[in-house]
Amino acid sequence: MIFDLHVHSKYSFDSISDPKKIIKVAKKKGLDGVAITDHNTIKGGRKANRINKDSDFSVIVGAEIATELGDIIGLFLNEEIKTRDSVKVIDEIKAQGGLVVLPHPFRGHKNIEEIAKSVDLIEVFNSRCSFKENKKAEELAKNLKKEVAVGSDAHSLKEIGLATVCFEEKNSLKNLILNSNRKIISKIYTSRYLKVQSYIIGALKLKEYYKIPYYLSLLVRE
Repeated sequence: MIFDLHVHSKYSFDSISDPKKIIKVAKKKGLDGVAITDHNTIKGGRKANRINKDSDFSVIVGAEIATELGDIIGLFLNEEIKTRDSVKVIDEIKAQGGLVVLPHPFRGHKNIEEIAKSVDLIEVFNSRCSFKENKKAEELAKNLKKEVAVGSDAHSLKEIGLATVCFEEKNSLKNLILNSNRKIISKIYTSRYLKVQSYIIGALKLKEYYKIPYYLSLLVRE
């Protein structure tokens, strides 16, 4: 079963991807499922889960929560995560029976090893990270003997499936992600253009128009 475990929809402040189209694109690219992990909300995952009528395709309801130590992803969520305190976020995810993922640990996190010890999985490849950041994440997971996740961190439909993982055993989906053997299928980096596109979308949706010239300048920087 091939999954992209980190996808954003229009319910994130920096994406306009419709959940219905996310499912359509993911299936077209040969995926068996996606985790929709919008910023600070499960609305996108819930919407996609309601839309999905294909028993051979799975939508994991998740959220990427901003905390004082950096982002934390919860998978298999049933309710919104209300707190923004890192320790309490992890507790809330586990209280729902969810899985805790540390995404892009070397991009925007503090006290990395401390928080990494408390999660179920570490994202060792993120399409929006640098090679160096992903390599350090891989070493972190290995040193702490944590199971690994990968995700495109897609903010646009074109990015879906850039990073995928294949689970080789048959099991319940949650146990599959937590315990089964896995193989990383694709590790493709997001283009600068698509990154900047999401930055501009975020600026427009948040009405932070003054940021747009700077983001446009990133397209021509070396």
